[in-house]
Amino acid sequence: MKPLPRLVVWIGMPLLWFAVLGSAAGAIYSKHRARELFAQLEHLNSGRDELEAEWGRLQIEQSYWSTYAYVENTATARLQMRIPASHDVEMPTP
Repeated sequence: MKPLPRLVVWIGMPLLWFAVLGSAAGAIYSKHRARELFAQLEHLNSGRDELEAEWGRLQIEQSYWSTYAYVENTATARLQMRIPASHDVEMPTP
C-alpha cells in the first residue's frame, strides 16, 4: 500500500478536524434550539389551557343567563315586568 502524499495529509487533516468541530457545533446548536422551542411550546400550551378554562366558565355563565328562572327573576325584580291579566290581553280579529 502506498503512503498518502504529505500535501494531502497537511491539508486534509485540518479540513477533517474543522469538519468534526463544525458538526459538533451544529449538533449543540440544534439541541439548544430544540430546547428553546420546547419551552415556547409548553408556554403556549399553558396559555391554551387557561383560555379553555375561561371558555368553559363563559359557557357556564351563558347557560345560567339563559335559564328560565334567571330571565323571569330579572324581568320581575329589576325591570318590574309582570304577566298581564287575561282581560288585558287583546287578540286581533281576522
